[in-house]
Amino acid sequence: MQRILVVDDDPAVTSVLRRGLAYEGYAVQTAASGEEALTAARERYPDLVVLDILLPGMSGHTVLERLRAADAQLPVLLLTAKDTPADEVEGLERGADDYVVKPFEFDVLLARVRALLRRQEAERPPVLRLGDLRLETGTRRAFRGEREIELTITEYDLLCQFLNHPQRVLPKQALMERVWGYAFGGTSNVLEVYVAQLRQKLEAGGEPRLIHTLRGAGYVLRES
Repeated sequence: MQRILVVDDDPAVTSVLRRGLAYEGYAVQTAASGEEALTAARERYPDLVVLDILLPGMSGHTVLERLRAADAQLPVLLLTAKDTPADEVEGLERGADDYVVKPFEFDVLLARVRALLRRQEAERPPVLRLGDLRLETGTRRAFRGEREIELTITEYDLLCQFLNHPQRVLPKQALMERVWGYAFGGTSNVLEVYVAQLRQKLEAGGEPRLIHTLRGAGYVLRES
């Protein structure tokens, strides 16, 4: 289930989008300010953000810049009452992927959301890399240098999450939801077990560690 973060201080807008997007099969999280949005994105990273510009406190433009700094590939759709061509140009030049003006038709916004998510999937590279680690998504084969690594289905899914978000701290709950899903009912330490297994395989040839634990925050894939 793809996750969409809706950032708007108008409860009527967030209510419409929460209901409509959830009905279309998306997991929807909402935030009423820039600060709430950044906290929500850190705790459960989204697949797409619908972002208002006119927010209390931190502006939507500032939120956009900070989201971009954390993840350059994250699709962001600006949904705003700022309707001049100059406003649209500024939003797009600041890094937004699309721009929708209020008042809006939900079906039009939904089509834009779907298009952005399809484009993100199409642009995802067939080979994911970090240092000497590479993952061929077409054949589902993993390598550390020239050494091939045999992965289970779950280990592959977990490694995909790390390689799709290199250098980024991934909270444990976010990884649990992305790899095992919302209905997951296993033991509380299952993620730790799989991370340990993945580390063992990635470091079996004496290679340096790539998956690091940040106590109280989660895990991050980075070169030492």
